[in-house]
Amino acid sequence: MEERKKDHIDLALNSQTLQDSIDGRFDYEPMFSAHPSGSPEPFDFLGKMQKVPIWISSMTGGTTMAGTINRNLAMACREFGMGMGLGSCRIIMDDDTYFEDFNVRPIIGDDYPLYANLGIAQIEEFLESNSLDRIKTLLDRLQADGRVVHVNPLQEWCQPEGDHFRTAPIETIKKLMDQIDIRVIVKEVGQGMGPKSLRALMKLPLEAIEFAAFGGTNFALVELARSAPAMKAFYEPITAVGHTAGEMVDMVNHIFDTEQEILCRQVIISGGIKTFLDGYHLVKKSRLPAIYGQASGFLRHARENYQTLQEYVGYQVKGWQLAEAYLTPKFD
Repeated sequence: MEERKKDHIDLALNSQTLQDSIDGRFDYEPMFSAHPSGSPEPFDFLGKMQKVPIWISSMTGGTTMAGTINRNLAMACREFGMGMGLGSCRIIMDDDTYFEDFNVRPIIGDDYPLYANLGIAQIEEFLESNSLDRIKTLLDRLQADGRVVHVNPLQEWCQPEGDHFRTAPIETIKKLMDQIDIRVIVKEVGQGMGPKSLRALMKLPLEAIEFAAFGGTNFALVELARSAPAMKAFYEPITAVGHTAGEMVDMVNHIFDTEQEILCRQVIISGGIKTFLDGYHLVKKSRLPAIYGQASGFLRHARENYQTLQEYVGYQVKGWQLAEAYLTPKFD
């Protein structure tokens, strides 16, 4: 006891906080809850029950390391009760070499959402060749609940070997949904989306919109790093355009409040979500049912042993519960 008190004195002298460092997004209410224990209450999202409001956003696939990453992530989904979007499945459309890197349903089990992922350019190609049945075949093989369609015009433009769209993505998405009966999530890849794009998507019967907002991994910038120096210098300014997750929550709330015939009524808030407090604040602010997604945080902790990832997710879940117990978000 005496040693602990001495530690407190020493540590207190080095643990001063400045007033301008306060997180002003919350009212802190310490009087009304015991410390959280047990698991969060399950809730319905994407047609299945989840235990925690966290989504593993689509990331990489197709290498030996990606196989390890996906298996670790799938184990975390099963243990903690989360959903997961696979990385781009393009590589296994014509070649089974890397199929087992994506075949994680046996690990996750049937209870939690699993979505495969293809780019809008590949959907456009399948429509033009009348081969949408290939998408359904892949979903069946992966036992996936549906398809994430990532819309990435800036990434494709900045990618040395990128695909150029011949049709506006919203038209491609409409045709996809008209011609094949699958669940669809639409996401960006690091720039987010503006109000006109969100409005058009919210009027479609999508399962969800994932923001992939500005502030996280910027895949247009990633591709420019692989490009010729002249191209990098010329196009780098456009990688700084986009919308943050906070902006997009405000946009979605406004559209939901003012527009008629809103069919998409779930969102995955991702892009720049660094901590559980970021996710908690924005999920509580959303007028639509929402969860928060991360990619780079999970990627960083899933590359080695499962215990590293397990600890990371465990802290996220307990952090969410702590926030629910003692923090009331402030909104304008």
